[in-house]
Amino acid sequence: MANFFTEISQDLKAFIEKQKIFFVATATDMGRINLSPKGQDSFRVIEKNKVVWLNLTGSGNETAAHLLKNDRMTVMFCSFEGKPLILRLYGNAKIYHERDIEFNEFIDLFPKIAGTRQIIEMKIESVQTSCGYAVPFMDFKEDRNQLNSWAEKQGEERLNEYRKEKNSRSIDGFETGLF
Repeated sequence: MANFFTEISQDLKAFIEKQKIFFVATATDMGRINLSPKGQDSFRVIEKNKVVWLNLTGSGNETAAHLLKNDRMTVMFCSFEGKPLILRLYGNAKIYHERDIEFNEFIDLFPKIAGTRQIIEMKIESVQTSCGYAVPFMDFKEDRNQLNSWAEKQGEERLNEYRKEKNSRSIDGFETGLF
């Protein structure tokens, strides 16, 4: 059975800190809904109603494009080990680029990761937990290093060229605000 809360409790914060993966969902009024898995050490609970996460360079930049058109976002965590639990955070988000003051206020919360592209700040309106009884047990083996290795090999100049080509517009043609 689902339970709703107005903030992230200390127990839920501890649960979030243990997770190796989370999922982000955004949508505009038109076009595709985006649902993306995220990993690495890239999520922080700042306050009971505020989280930030580090967005890395990837093949697309859907979250950024969607947030410019509609700032609603859902973040989901689910337990693959131990006690079953699904946790959803509902709220409104803003995206910050390296040129923004807020980016520089938050960047030191994260390890230095090659390919860092943006930071997303989300104000939490609602927190939901549900049982997670159907989520399978899965063992964490290790983080993948391919994205970091690829970004390091590119260097900043080639990463910017890649972002201009692949990350300036969403797959539906919406601007991402990256440049």
